[in-house]
Amino acid sequence: MPRATVIGLGKSGVAAARLLKREGWEVELSDRNTSETLLQQQQQLAAEQITVKLGQSLELNRANLPQLIVVSPGVPWDIPVLIKARQLGIETIGEMELAWRNLRWLPWVGITGTNGKTTTTALIAAIFQAAGLDAPACGNIGYAACEVALSQVGRGKETPIQNRSTERSRSVSERSRSPKSKIQNCIDWVIAEISSYQVESSSSLAPRIGVWTTFTPDHLSRHQTLENYYNIKAKLLRQSELQVFNGDDACLRQQGLSNWPNAYWTSVRGKDFLISEKGFYIEDNWVVEKLSATSAPEPIVKVSTLRMVGEHNQQNLLMAVATARLARINRDAIARAIREFPGVAHRLEHICTWEGIDFINDSKATNYDAAEVGLASVKSPAILIAGGEAKAGDDTAWLAKIHSQAAAVLLIGSAAPAFAQRLQEVGYYSYHIVETMERAVPRAAELAKQYQAPVVLLSPACASFDQYPNFEVRGDHFRHLCLDWVAGGKLQYNSILSSSLPNSFTV
Repeated sequence: MPRATVIGLGKSGVAAARLLKREGWEVELSDRNTSETLLQQQQQLAAEQITVKLGQSLELNRANLPQLIVVSPGVPWDIPVLIKARQLGIETIGEMELAWRNLRWLPWVGITGTNGKTTTTALIAAIFQAAGLDAPACGNIGYAACEVALSQVGRGKETPIQNRSTERSRSVSERSRSPKSKIQNCIDWVIAEISSYQVESSSSLAPRIGVWTTFTPDHLSRHQTLENYYNIKAKLLRQSELQVFNGDDACLRQQGLSNWPNAYWTSVRGKDFLISEKGFYIEDNWVVEKLSATSAPEPIVKVSTLRMVGEHNQQNLLMAVATARLARINRDAIARAIREFPGVAHRLEHICTWEGIDFINDSKATNYDAAEVGLASVKSPAILIAGGEAKAGDDTAWLAKIHSQAAAVLLIGSAAPAFAQRLQEVGYYSYHIVETMERAVPRAAELAKQYQAPVVLLSPACASFDQYPNFEVRGDHFRHLCLDWVAGGKLQYNSILSSSLPNSFTV
């Protein structure tokens, strides 16, 4: 029996281990952490004959080497043990690559980018599902990719997509009730949000449609240089059959037709700003499609149908509509999905209103560019909660936006002292170091009343790992504290944290 090792006991690692076990591998799963929750998972997986080693890193013993190593997305690709594994000739891949190898007979949409990919992915999945297609969102959103693959084990070529007349005959209402419902027996498309970490560890992943939302400096502590980060993202698009680009992104636009001559480009600024003769743009409140140099422009859906605010969401809308049209989805399904789309948790998510003040959760804004967009998208003046584990990047535009739109800034996490210094350097002094979210929320409410600010915004511009397992737990904590403030009670944070499992792919 061949041996495989999976590194990382998040949901993607567990799904990968189960998939390999189903395929006849002897599987060992390792995680350097340990906790009560992980110990419970260890017992559950032992019952499935999957060995779990906690509190230790993988060691390669030449006497008993695995034939395959599968890496969870949160595990750095260049740690010494993985470099050694590749030198020893051990096949080393990411969880996304494993899923692809089991689902390559299906068409994929692969969405990547520094910012905007989660909203775009969720909107694409909603449109496909409104069209009556089984199209689960996975990767950095929804299911782990290997969970989707597990649902299709034993199908493969025996159930080709073109022969699924029985499956397709089900009613649209039955097939599109909820993107969170159980994966159907026979899916039609895989809609995958794919981070740079997941692209990096996927050698053969080749979507039918590749989407690149934005490109700004991020994750440089892992990828070292901006050029390397760009090339990792570009790899996914080069291996995609059809390509959709945000033509309003400065870096992607600069690369332009010289690097991507056959791509479909988008622009919220209109037809004259398309950098190719085919693409999707906004004109007179309509998303307009132009599929070739000779085709006539065709209006697809009204922009005002989308409930989310901000130019960045119009860009997300354009890319989602472009993807749907390239997949030959009709306008009625597109309009219906967009009309009903509620938005994405942790991205400009409205939590509650207290005495005329809106509390908004933008915990997913884990870098300066995303946080700048978040602040630009809400009413001003706002009370901003920022901080966490700082990332490398250019904070100039973000600081300028704070100057123009924030009445006060509350700083949390390990980045608080450095952020305070940067604010002083640009002449902004209305900040308070409060350290924790428990202190930030009530203080923000008080300051909002004092400054007559209509919004309290959590938009951290930082990773969460100094205080939270991931940005989702951070956003959930903010949500509970806000709701508790409205109710006038006190929240026990430990109970929230203990009930929130770490997610291994939050980058």
